[in-house]
This record gives sequence, structure tokens and C-alpha cells, in this order.
Amino acid sequence: MTETPPKPVPIPSATLLLLRDGADGLEVFMVKRHHQIDFASGALVFPGGKLAKGDGDPDLRDHCDGAQGLCDTELGLRACAIREGFEESGILLARPAGCPVMAGNETSSRLQDWRPRLDRGDAGLTEFATAASIRLACDALVPFARWITPPFMPKRFDTYFYLAAAPYGQLGSHDGREGVDSVWTTPARAIAEKDRWTVIFPTRMNLLKLAQSKTAAEAIAAAQATEVVTVEPKVVQKNGKPVLTLPPDAGYGVIEEPIDSIRG
Repeated sequence: MTETPPKPVPIPSATLLLLRDGADGLEVFMVKRHHQIDFASGALVFPGGKLAKGDGDPDLRDHCDGAQGLCDTELGLRACAIREGFEESGILLARPAGCPVMAGNETSSRLQDWRPRLDRGDAGLTEFATAASIRLACDALVPFARWITPPFMPKRFDTYFYLAAAPYGQLGSHDGREGVDSVWTTPARAIAEKDRWTVIFPTRMNLLKLAQSKTAAEAIAAAQATEVVTVEPKVVQKNGKPVLTLPPDAGYGVIEEPIDSIRG
């Protein structure tokens, strides 16, 4: 008798949507993934990745603003989003120790050499925060969405999406390793430029959700006022064909997409 192989367990992950206001309205920072990466190869995505061991370091709590009231899991996810955001965009959501103002371009530029060290796991966030004399701005992150990859996919993630306003003066740049290009773009433009970018289903859905707001402040206020509903796309039959659907109360409207959409 052939045993059914176990379904892959979703990997805890965090994604950061860095926002600013541009000439055409709300813009978000996105990176194009390297074509040799095994997940979302060559796609235009928000900075993000899986939880690293150092993101859950108990000592890291002492280097975070806004840690009060957050359980260890939630704090670790926010730390992961800040770390991944810095690794992949160079934008640092942190404050110099003893300073109430978010770090600007001078601080983030001085600390760019830490990006590959954090990416490789040569250093953790506690070491980084201590050496750089900074406090991670976990209070600047606003929960926006949570997506769990469907069970039929070979690799699964349990991804928490956070919004944050990009600190003044920090423009961002891809790392040249995981990301080979980067852009500040409106959500509508990212979706429309199909000849330039590949946008996978979860990214496209969250761009559409983000596009419901016209400014960074409006998007953040909307997220603060809305409870996050976990999304795990389901497959149902529609006119004899399988389609993907999302929870109707998750903020994406009525979605019925071909099942191939989940793969790119």
C-alpha cells in the first residue's frame, strides 16, 4: 500500500511593503528576484523572506521600540520583516539609540555593509543593533495581510505582510544578490507593466488591495482600522473548471482566478 506523502508544513515568513507618496500617488518599493532563486524566480516582489534564528533571539526585545504587548512570535515576525527589508532594499526601519526620530540616509548608508552579513547569517539582529547603536522600529509596522500557501504547492509559506512608511531620505536599492533590479512604483503600474515584470498571484492580490488607498497615510490608517483575515487560497469548481478563491471578508473582493495563477 502506497502511503500518501505528508503535506509540506508552511514556513513562517514576513514581508515588508515600504510606502511613500510619489508624483502619481501611493508608491511601494519592489525588487526583481534573481532568476536562479527557487521561489518566485525572476518575479517582482516586496522585500521579505523566512524567519531566521536570530529574529527570535530573546535579547533582541531590549533593542526594539514597540515590543511591549507583542508576544515573542509577533515580535520575531516584525524583526524578520525589518531585517529582510534592510537586506533587500537597504532601507532601515530603526532609530538611533536615544533618538525619537527614524534613522535617515546617513545612518542607513553607514550600515550598508551589514546587509550581506545579515543575509548570510554571519550576524544576527541583536549583534547588529548593538554594534550599530540602533533600536528596531517594530512600532512602525502595521499588519496588512497574512497568506498561507495552499497544501497542493510543493513549497509552502505562512507569510505576514506589514506596511511601513519609508523613512525620509532613504531611497532604497536592490542588493544585487537576491534582487537584481528594484523600483518605486504605484500598485497599478506594477500590475500593468506585464512586458517588464512578472507578478505572482499573492503579490498581485496585495497590490490590488494596496491600490484601494491613494496615499501612504491612507493605506496605513486603513490597515490599522482593519482586522487581518488569514488567506489560504481554495480551489473550487466554476463552470466545470477549477478556480482559485479567497475569503470574501479578507479585503480583496470576489476573486475567481484560473488555478495556474498561483504559480505565476
